[in-house]
Amino acid sequence: MPDKYSAVWVSHSSMGDFIKCPRSYYLHNMYKDPKTGHKVSIVNPHMSLGVAVHEVLEGLADFPADTRMDRDILALYDAGWKKVSGKKGGFTSDEEEAEFKARGKVMLEKVMNDPRFLVNKCIKLPQDKMPCNFYLSEEHNIILNGLVDWIEYLPDTDSLHIIDFKTGKNEEKDGSLQLPIYLLLCDALHKKRKVTKASYWYLESDKLVEKELPDIENARRDVLEIAMKVKEARDVAKRDGFEKTFVCPQGAYNPETKDGGCNNCRPYEFILNSDSLVEFVGVGGFNQDMYILKK
Repeated sequence: MPDKYSAVWVSHSSMGDFIKCPRSYYLHNMYKDPKTGHKVSIVNPHMSLGVAVHEVLEGLADFPADTRMDRDILALYDAGWKKVSGKKGGFTSDEEEAEFKARGKVMLEKVMNDPRFLVNKCIKLPQDKMPCNFYLSEEHNIILNGLVDWIEYLPDTDSLHIIDFKTGKNEEKDGSLQLPIYLLLCDALHKKRKVTKASYWYLESDKLVEKELPDIENARRDVLEIAMKVKEARDVAKRDGFEKTFVCPQGAYNPETKDGGCNNCRPYEFILNSDSLVEFVGVGGFNQDMYILKK
């Protein structure tokens, strides 16, 4: 029987870190500050905007479909924004925070004017205190975890429609692992119905883009391929050392000259070196030490 506590946990974000820069993956997902015992994370305005808007929209799934849009959505947004306000949300000025908060308000007003599928029946995947998860590979002791933003029930076909809310300006690139991961999570945790449709909802432009669903076995193969590379790197690091294994493809960071590294790992190098370019702003979810980049 595999041991969950010793398993390698992978997600869309952690595998994305690994693909972009193994050093970034290590510093964001494995490294713990020896003084606090906590992992470290960089918070920024774009992330905080996404958190606040997602919290409101995803929270609507807790209410019956026919009364769901009776909520005071903007009041819920104002209440949720308090969690990301100020430096703990990555904002370095009142003007910057006001600009981002206003962007979120406009997005939610568009949703209120045309809620689309939000007024239809939806389902939620089972989860405990951790994000939804299942064994991607018991043989290799790899667990895949993640949260699907919204799952609409389609009564005509007795099937599911998975939707991802997007608060950024850029559209998701082809080849992203996000929809394959959502598909695998639904397939593993909701045995009763199959996913037959998938979409991205770009909230700023209010554009709903339907995407072709990947074949389930191809999705499993593609996600497992990256997950295995993560596991293999971790196994090698235990033998040869983390500094030797998880290296930036653009070269090692030099704290004296502040050269080297890439945009993904360099901010974490600032944290490790107590650089004045970063500022500690508090402890966030899952006991992570949160920092902001100074401008």
